[in-house]
Amino acid sequence: MRAVVFDEVRSQPEVREVPAPSAPAGGVVVRVAATGMCRSDWHAWAGHDDVALPHVPGHELAGHVSEVGEGVTRWRVGDRVTVPFVCGCGRCEWCRGGDAQVCPDQQQPGFTHWGSFAELVALHAADANLVAVPGSVDLTTAAGLGCRFATAYRALVGRARVAAGEWVCVVGAGGVGLSAVMIARALGARVVAVDRTPEALAAATRIGAEHTVLADGRDVPEAVSDLTGGGSHVAVDAVGSEQTCADAILSLRRRGRLAQVGLLPPVDGHPRVPMSRVIAWELDLLGSHGMAAVDYPAMLALVEAGELRPDLLVERTIGLAEAAALLPVLDRATVAGMTIVDPSV
Repeated sequence: MRAVVFDEVRSQPEVREVPAPSAPAGGVVVRVAATGMCRSDWHAWAGHDDVALPHVPGHELAGHVSEVGEGVTRWRVGDRVTVPFVCGCGRCEWCRGGDAQVCPDQQQPGFTHWGSFAELVALHAADANLVAVPGSVDLTTAAGLGCRFATAYRALVGRARVAAGEWVCVVGAGGVGLSAVMIARALGARVVAVDRTPEALAAATRIGAEHTVLADGRDVPEAVSDLTGGGSHVAVDAVGSEQTCADAILSLRRRGRLAQVGLLPPVDGHPRVPMSRVIAWELDLLGSHGMAAVDYPAMLALVEAGELRPDLLVERTIGLAEAAALLPVLDRATVAGMTIVDPSV
């Protein structure tokens, strides 16, 4: 099969022919119809995650089951499926309790094993992790659900428990940030979007942000406080840097809630977080790490009903060669939505 491969940390990825995967026991092989390009893929390429080399990245995907492993009972060849980026073991207490996203024995395509920047990808514990894609939802749209959209949905619904009328500050208007803007609006919240590029803020405005703040050296928390009358009830750090985490925390009003979605790798030492504000204002800091397959039906029902439109977040579709060229500069690219990779191109 054709796949995007990098041989060393921060080496130039290449498209090459590699051996096709086989279905593991309890798992399947999916022929990838579409796969999202996410900042987390860049983190793996940059060496912020421990991946075995050579490596094929990619963790947001949708496609058709092409091979079924021994012991799988729910899926057949040809089924249209997507999958959370965290694949739980299906057996532990967290998986049995519906919290596969924190499974201690989890598998993650594109991290623990070769991922979906390829024509085929192997997935584990299929009966516990695969999600059927309704016929009314195209596979390009479904590919963006497995990480960014589902993560934003659970961060706001399951973790921060956003209520109608609350202010939500979304720091970072890339794929997960724009997803958070859309979902917060659907929940009846009022949204302030923060980003460093006008293009991303324009996209946020189109999908429902009431206010935007350009992070061009200005005091972001002060601007958010002025716009919201004292700070947001909920903030989402959708980037994952020391600056964006601090801006999100300091943009909260007293007793506000932070949903931390962006990864905070200790690139230059452990990131400094304004904990004095957290303590003094009794803020809640909530980690959010994807969403389990059992929680997908409620989100998909809103997608089918047209109340959520993840298709509007797809900025462009590219092929594997373009993906290989884009991955090393993804942290600096101007992003105003989701980039989807079509492995057949």
